[in-house]
Amino acid sequence: MADDAEILALFQDEKTKEKAFTLLMQKYQQDIYYAIRRYVYGHEDANDITQNVFIKVWRYLDKFRGDSSLKTWITRICINESLTFIDKKKKTLNLSDDQYTDHLLNVAAEEKYFSSDRIEALLQKAIIKLPDKQRLVFSLRYYDEMPYEEMSKALGTSVGALKSSYHFAREKVEAILKEAVKV
Repeated sequence: MADDAEILALFQDEKTKEKAFTLLMQKYQQDIYYAIRRYVYGHEDANDITQNVFIKVWRYLDKFRGDSSLKTWITRICINESLTFIDKKKKTLNLSDDQYTDHLLNVAAEEKYFSSDRIEALLQKAIIKLPDKQRLVFSLRYYDEMPYEEMSKALGTSVGALKSSYHFAREKVEAILKEAVKV
């Protein structure tokens, strides 16, 4: 698999630009899809957003300054596209935050692509109940094991605020899971 420096170098040359983009897609497509999927839950929505992310990457990769890793830069695009999608979806469906949470619970329950394992289903339901930003931070840390420093660059938030957000999210998820297990 090509490293980021090689991809960026190939992208700068018109003759190898498409090859570079193909390498980038091969390297990051699956990670991007699953990261987005954990925010929006629907397979079709995640596919659409993934395509939008790659369109933006293609359009702006030559402007990548290298202030962060390529992965962090792409993660930032994923987050922005996912949050924009969620806001549009709430407005289109005319849903409040709580109603949107219920909508996501229904989407997750109907999705055939999610594991039917009971514990995984309970975890997904708990994560869905988190506020948008906490759900985002929790997913980046729990699933992607993203270091706080990298997350800080991707989200433009302080490390301390991210640690606090993750801590509160984890506590909420644990409380929701404990309550669900009692039932």
